[in-house]
Amino acid sequence: LVLQAVFNLLIPDHAADAFSPPRPGAAGGGDALLERLLGGLGRWDAEHFLFIAERGYLLEHNCAFLPLFPLSLRALCGLLPCPVPLQPRGRLLLSAALLNALLSALAAAALLRLGRAVLRRPRQAFLAALLFSVSPAGVFMAAAYSESMFAALAFSAMWRPEPGAGGMLNAGFCLYPRARRLGLQLQAGPGPRRQLRVLWKQVFSLAFSAALMCAGIFLPFALFQYYAYVRFCGPGTGLARDIPEALLQLARDKGYRVVGVGGDKPPWCSQRFPLVYSYIQDTYWNVGFLRYFELRQIPNFLLALPVTLLGSWAAWTYVSTNPRHCLTLGLERRKSEERGKARDGFCGPAAFVYVVHATALLVFGFFCMHVQVLTRFLGCSSPILYWFAAHLLLEHEPLLRSTGTDHPTSGKPLLGKSPSSCGKGTSDNPVVRLLLNWRLMTPLSKSILGFFLGYWLLGLILHCNFLPWT
Repeated sequence: LVLQAVFNLLIPDHAADAFSPPRPGAAGGGDALLERLLGGLGRWDAEHFLFIAERGYLLEHNCAFLPLFPLSLRALCGLLPCPVPLQPRGRLLLSAALLNALLSALAAAALLRLGRAVLRRPRQAFLAALLFSVSPAGVFMAAAYSESMFAALAFSAMWRPEPGAGGMLNAGFCLYPRARRLGLQLQAGPGPRRQLRVLWKQVFSLAFSAALMCAGIFLPFALFQYYAYVRFCGPGTGLARDIPEALLQLARDKGYRVVGVGGDKPPWCSQRFPLVYSYIQDTYWNVGFLRYFELRQIPNFLLALPVTLLGSWAAWTYVSTNPRHCLTLGLERRKSEERGKARDGFCGPAAFVYVVHATALLVFGFFCMHVQVLTRFLGCSSPILYWFAAHLLLEHEPLLRSTGTDHPTSGKPLLGKSPSSCGKGTSDNPVVRLLLNWRLMTPLSKSILGFFLGYWLLGLILHCNFLPWT
């Protein structure tokens, strides 16, 4: 927060062709101060979230941004005591900073719990949670975006799967454990007729519960699509009366469709399945399969290259370590599992579904989305980015394997780790220890931390000044 305020003050904002709604009324002293301190949090898509929180869904393309985060902002904004008169944007900016500070901390805690449960290696889980705190998508965790909220809900839902939390793409986390249990029961072979009846009952029970879980996860999205249909495809009488003329003029200049303003119905209203979300992605932002594969988009592919390489490396490492487990989709019980000695850590069988999920997101994002968003897309949706980085650091970095205060090969004293009066090493932060001993690190460790911290810092510099970023 401090750095984005400094960069926002020192670097002039770029005149970007981004959504920038008019702000009625003169800003007071409190608003001007908040804009200087927190204005960097309201750039690019944050303008949509802040606008929705203040005015609702007045513009068609606002419907690409789902309502939970802006509703939460509005609720917190109404609860915050405000000794200084502020305009709605200033109160919402302050609410966004406070809310995302809390949510990003909760996401890190959920990732730590999830890592302990799946990896069963506390050091690896702890290091992954620390890496999340310096995520390459860090600026989006602080800005008025929904990334922190999604990460907190997604990691919590993965740790304790519940319908309705964590997004539609995470439905598989509810289905896979049940499918695996059923597959292991079927491998036991045919039994007596009574056991077959019990097994069929279990099959139908699992299918029914899976259907209910999927419905619970998809229902919020479907309800919002219905809300958009009623709002933009219905008569809309009187909806445009309270819209400021400056906003209507902006809509005319930019070609935005405004709710309640006369004219033909949007094309998506006549579709068999009227989904405003896919229509907006297609029409306003040209999102689709291979649409981004143009020569002029090479810089954006380069921006996405580090996370693409890291995600691909994670998938290859897991598959090459567990080829049979992957070919059988994890539905075959290993002998080591039967003996209760399954492998722990990133390459263990418990991480399989997370690797599949992260790889599917990577492939979909690379071929079907604006590729530069891959960093934050994976950074807030999958724990694999952090688990695999922690796995590489712990496997290949001697500084993290050493238990004393000296480097194991050079004998040089390490910074960031000092013995206590009782002769035991104090509990230290391994990321800080690595940074304090940068020259002693391996090239691999420098590359990983360089990617995390470099994107973390560049994001603050570029994004907060309306410069292109991920």
